[in-house]
Amino acid sequence: MPKFAQNPTDVRFVQDPYPAYDRMRALGPLVYWQDYALPCTTSFAATNAVLRDRRFGRVPLEPPTIPPHLAPFYAIEAHSMLELEPPRHTRLRGLVLRAFTSRRIAALAPEIDALAHGLIDTLPGDEFDLLEHFARPLPVIIIARLLGVPESMTADLLRWSNAMVGMYQAGRSRAMEDAAAVAATEFSAFLRDYIDARRARPADDLVTHLIAAEEDGQTLSTEEMIATCILLLNAGHEATVHSLGLAVKTLLQHGLWPAPITDALVEECLRYDPALHLFTRWAYDDIDVMGVTIPRGAQLACLLGAANRCPRQWDQPNKFDPTRPAKPHTGFGAGLHFCLGAPLARLELQRALSVLGARLPRLTLAAPPQLADIYHFHGLERLIVAQGTPSP
Repeated sequence: MPKFAQNPTDVRFVQDPYPAYDRMRALGPLVYWQDYALPCTTSFAATNAVLRDRRFGRVPLEPPTIPPHLAPFYAIEAHSMLELEPPRHTRLRGLVLRAFTSRRIAALAPEIDALAHGLIDTLPGDEFDLLEHFARPLPVIIIARLLGVPESMTADLLRWSNAMVGMYQAGRSRAMEDAAAVAATEFSAFLRDYIDARRARPADDLVTHLIAAEEDGQTLSTEEMIATCILLLNAGHEATVHSLGLAVKTLLQHGLWPAPITDALVEECLRYDPALHLFTRWAYDDIDVMGVTIPRGAQLACLLGAANRCPRQWDQPNKFDPTRPAKPHTGFGAGLHFCLGAPLARLELQRALSVLGARLPRLTLAAPPQLADIYHFHGLERLIVAQGTPSP
């Protein structure tokens, strides 16, 4: 297997990882990334095949040793569907989908529009950070409303989410681990009390529907509900913030602002610059991947960002083309663990971009976009824009 060296925290890589992916892909569909000590898929075909192969999963064959200071974080992960395999994953996902329905998500469109207008109405001036004043607050408020959590809690939700997501970043420190454990403890305690309150006083919100969800006499435990709510916030919020910021950046840099926000444009944004670039799997057997045997018990990384720029799947993959015919991409993963929140993320992206374009048609970049050092996520640290005069 060809070897490749690339520090994932290198400034040039953080700001633009795609040239490195092109060099990796040129070595073959499976490359050993020395800095991660992992084999990695680099092509769309290899990545898609691994994500859909049930012989690969999220749970290691040998349970890892959990250090005491991270026990609160992994106590939640133990009940998260992202980290489970069938039959438990099947049961949990089925119950959650009974509450997190497509009808419930679609009904949020007017609420997303109204919130986007409200955030634009309160922009601080001609120049501002789009992430701070629009892209970050919009999805966390929507998730809070969906769960039924008071909007006064959004600052805490953001703080907890940011701390816990730090556990998935390259080069995480002990301080980041300690912050994640504190956030997990506080977030879990809040949700436990909130779930108890909703058991006593049901309402028309997702927590109440999770409590009521039942299939073949089975329901969600309190620990499973806590893990599900945290997953919906952490995964859904982080990905939507990054996707929205990157989409605006891309459209502005390509001189396409404001553009008609079509389904094809949204999918091209998600393909061209996805919010998650690396996702791991464990091999449950000796498995052939593009002519290379991944031994049982080994871990493998799927490079979603590289797969989405694969020239065997797309013509001129490094070109942003909002009229490109939609094809499956790996922006939301694939297979058993395909992102549960994908319909909500797509809706938020479409509605937020539509309102921004209508209200701020003269939006421009006021400073070079700055990507954050958060790999294996991919998103902006800030996006300073100038709005001109907002339309009513």
